[in-house]
Amino acid sequence: MQLGIRLHDTKDLPFEERIADVRRLGFTCGHLALAKVIEEFPTTDETMTPGLAMYIKNVFARNQVDIAVLGCYLNLADPNKEQLAKTVHRYMAHVRFASWLGCGVVGTETGAPNEEYKFTPECHTEEALQLFISNFRPIVKYAEQMGVIVAIEPVYRHIVSNPKRARRVLDEIASPNLQIIFDPVNLLDPANYAERQEVIEEAIDLFGEEVAVMHLKDCAMEGDKLVSMGCGLGELDYTSLFQFIKKRKPFIHATLEDTIPENNQQVKDFVLRKYAEV
Repeated sequence: MQLGIRLHDTKDLPFEERIADVRRLGFTCGHLALAKVIEEFPTTDETMTPGLAMYIKNVFARNQVDIAVLGCYLNLADPNKEQLAKTVHRYMAHVRFASWLGCGVVGTETGAPNEEYKFTPECHTEEALQLFISNFRPIVKYAEQMGVIVAIEPVYRHIVSNPKRARRVLDEIASPNLQIIFDPVNLLDPANYAERQEVIEEAIDLFGEEVAVMHLKDCAMEGDKLVSMGCGLGELDYTSLFQFIKKRKPFIHATLEDTIPENNQQVKDFVLRKYAEV
């Protein structure tokens, strides 16, 4: 397992200093959301040139840090056609940019069928699933043309809300360039929290082969709300998850989420210790 971190959870430093600091902290890869990490210059569709890609690539290479995920977490089920067109254009730009960066995957969540990108019961309908698949299909096709992997991240409160719906997206689009970012906590909700181990094992069973990247965080119930946090600070049992990684994905990029600069070393040490124990 190649352990990294979501880069916008790290110390707020100028871009080059931030990546050097990530390496100093002992991480070997990162989840890069351009606008959240790079403040010195714009990262619009227009500025995402081969030259910018090569500059960013060289900064990461100099520090021996991989770009595990290039994040593009926008709503591909937006009913506003004008806004959806801009979103699709943005995804295409990220796919193209990723081909120059040489990063692991372009990552996305799966949206909601409303302009606000918020959870409603309609997220879990068949109509919403088909809308997402229809809007996502040309992006996957473009990824095939550019030689890039795109990966969806199933989230309980989004359209691809459970392992079965994720499996359907994989099967209906049927592309070798479509894979999964597996974040076990994102599949959980107060409604299924008591069965969290079964949910994780179902996910491994249904789409384990297509998992390209892991996101690692923890969770716990606080009253009637499910709250996420850094690994080792909640209640999640990592045994079967780390067994899956060690046996079937030994060199996978795995990035920490929901850490803060004050605890990322504590969380990293917990993950490495637990991983060594399984």
